[in-house]
Amino acid sequence: MPLSPVPAADPPGEHEATLTVDELSARVGMTVRTLRFYAGRGLIPPPVRRGRVGYYGPEHIARLDLVRELQAHGFTLSAIEGYLDRIPVDATPQDIALHRTLLTPWMRDLPETLDRAALVRRTGRELSDDDIEMLVALGVVEPTPDEDVFQVATAHLSLGVELLDLDLPVEAVLDAGRIFTDHGRAIAEELTEVFRTKVWPHYRDSGGPPEHIQQLVERFKPVTIQGLVLAYERAVGETQRDTIRRSRTKPSRR
Repeated sequence: MPLSPVPAADPPGEHEATLTVDELSARVGMTVRTLRFYAGRGLIPPPVRRGRVGYYGPEHIARLDLVRELQAHGFTLSAIEGYLDRIPVDATPQDIALHRTLLTPWMRDLPETLDRAALVRRTGRELSDDDIEMLVALGVVEPTPDEDVFQVATAHLSLGVELLDLDLPVEAVLDAGRIFTDHGRAIAEELTEVFRTKVWPHYRDSGGPPEHIQQLVERFKPVTIQGLVLAYERAVGETQRDTIRRSRTKPSRR
């Protein structure tokens, strides 16, 4: 659910709207026809009228950048409309920039599309059908509708290749993947709520420019990931110790 910013103390005024539709088109890299279509669908607010000429400002640019970001994530036009409908019309460019930041992928690299030959070259080893099945189970490789063409999380490919050498049962990897998916989703939802209620207001009220706030949010990402790794390591250690304690208290069999 989109975050709800507090209305700005000084809403954007007419003096900030200085771009004609042609200038806005050049600024955001969209055709005038597209801009007018988006305006007709309510994706951006109406221009500020001065006589017969309509002018556009930073809030229009910010919303158009957000539309582009949502499209890059595969949102349909109807879904984009629903998302933007929940953002107040007086949201500042700073507020909207934070929405864009939250949509930035958390993975270091976006997946690449590779055919089997390219995947073999990238891994530096021959890959059997069983190897491919294991990489799919690990979530490193995802099949596509085209035969022997895959979406590959290249940032994690080297780790996936290392795991191939462990000769793990595919069933065990699938079970582990389900555990990580279920618990990962729950953690993500709870952390998103923390961000929405505590981190977002702090950054928003700091009054800094959108670029500065975006940098702060980007730094928040690795901190939360590292915190998750540390918590998992501690939990594994505690589980091991508990297992040892329980084994010591069990009565010996005669």
